[in-house]
Amino acid sequence: MPLRPGQVLDGVPAPALFVASGLTQYLGAAVAVGLFDRLPAPTVAWLRIVVAAAVLIGWRRPWRTRWARADLMAIARFGVVLAGMNIAFYIAIDHLPLGTAVAIEFLGPVAVVAVTGRGWRERVAIVPAAAGVVLLAGVTLRTQGGSGVVVGLVAILAAATLWAGYIVLGRRVANQGARGQGVTSLGLAMAAGGLLFAPFLAHGALPVLHDLRLAGLVVVIAVFSSVVPYAVEQVVLRRVSAATFAVLLALLPATAAVVGALTLRQLPAWLDLAGLALVSCAIALTSLTGTGPVRRSRRRAAATTGSAGYDRPASPGDSA
Repeated sequence: MPLRPGQVLDGVPAPALFVASGLTQYLGAAVAVGLFDRLPAPTVAWLRIVVAAAVLIGWRRPWRTRWARADLMAIARFGVVLAGMNIAFYIAIDHLPLGTAVAIEFLGPVAVVAVTGRGWRERVAIVPAAAGVVLLAGVTLRTQGGSGVVVGLVAILAAATLWAGYIVLGRRVANQGARGQGVTSLGLAMAAGGLLFAPFLAHGALPVLHDLRLAGLVVVIAVFSSVVPYAVEQVVLRRVSAATFAVLLALLPATAAVVGALTLRQLPAWLDLAGLALVSCAIALTSLTGTGPVRRSRRRAAATTGSAGYDRPASPGDSA
């Protein structure tokens, strides 16, 4: 029987796992940016999804589970949205600084909580989130300009919208699926998304077949940005309080900005930092609420052994 992430990572403090996962996730995105001069950004995203699907399916062996047709259809829909979200995100980071793109993408989950929540925090959170996004977009347009920046902003807003859909569909997959099959469902979802986009993006991946170094970097991106964050999230959601997770989650835009500055020399201006702070404030507010995605994920993770918390793609990949 496949090992659960918690069995492998027992004894490691959850906050340390989360920080390491976030750094790994955005390092994977930084490596991806470095490949955009050799492969189209959408193709890099597609390769990441396909390789991650192969790793997760090989690890979890879904053929050992009996799946209901309704569950497989839900997983397929989830996978299409997941793939689209990642492709849109990679198009965005081809034109925008990594920290800016990650912060703007968080508008998706914040908006979901603002619409579906009932407490004051959910309603208030949309204000700093929107203000931060407007500030970041304005600074980027003013300092960089050009049609490329517009393409990046449109792509990241599309990614934010798809992230909202990812949350809604991910809840259904987690709630309807077999117990303990969260990561297994994720592997199948990635496979479905990869197959759908293959006719459009697979031809751009031909250089990978003739360059071992390029193929190795694609594997690094898939493992760093998808496999590690999704697996670690299962452990973290079960082991930390909502307050602790809120703080950790709010650090992700700043983490992405630091990685972008150190690896890609994307140095943020003061107004960029103000925008990041506003978005982080919104993330913390929505994550602290009793009806928000963090506590729902933690309750589901505690009730369903091994089930992933789909409310946050670490980047979340989720999407990063």
